[in-house]
Amino acid sequence: MQQMNVSFELIAVFVAAVSGALAGKQKDMDLFGMFVVGVLTGMGGGTLRSLLIGDLPPPLFRDPIYLIVAAVAVLFARFGAPWWSKIRRVVSVVDAMSLGMFVSIGIRISQEHGLPWWACVINGVITATFGGVLRDIARVEVPLIFRREIYATACLVGGFVLLALDAVGVPGPIGMLVITVLITGIRLFAIRYSLNQSSD
Repeated sequence: MQQMNVSFELIAVFVAAVSGALAGKQKDMDLFGMFVVGVLTGMGGGTLRSLLIGDLPPPLFRDPIYLIVAAVAVLFARFGAPWWSKIRRVVSVVDAMSLGMFVSIGIRISQEHGLPWWACVINGVITATFGGVLRDIARVEVPLIFRREIYATACLVGGFVLLALDAVGVPGPIGMLVITVLITGIRLFAIRYSLNQSSD
């Protein structure tokens, strides 16, 4: 299970780092700037999660594979740019995908450390969203999680669904895949139809 979590997290880091690098490119950052934003996006949430649960040092400082994956993602984002027809839409899609992946990883790693169910969900949301917070701060923008976006809400829904799937005996990998698709779908649906949490 642990090896599967690492593999899934590396995929999530790649996806999120692509999102961060593309977001940096929107702000006309150079390759180094894109790399910094890519690493912040890809590893920010996981690093905070590790600090909170005492999993030290964080994976970023234990294994260079995370930086390597982030670097490859940044190069992919930078030199694949001619294929991005609408970069803003691509950033939204990739960011939505990374949310679902990181919620799964955050919950699974928290379960491995014996945290109660509610703390697992919280850690899942933190893992999924904190990298985006750092990305937006680096871009001098108000982070999505602090706007009226359906962002953290999608992560919470997915987290509870994953625990429910666990409770009824759905195999772990299948549950992770299901909520990744679910959270991605909720986020993209909200973007597509301009849904938000406004009380107006």
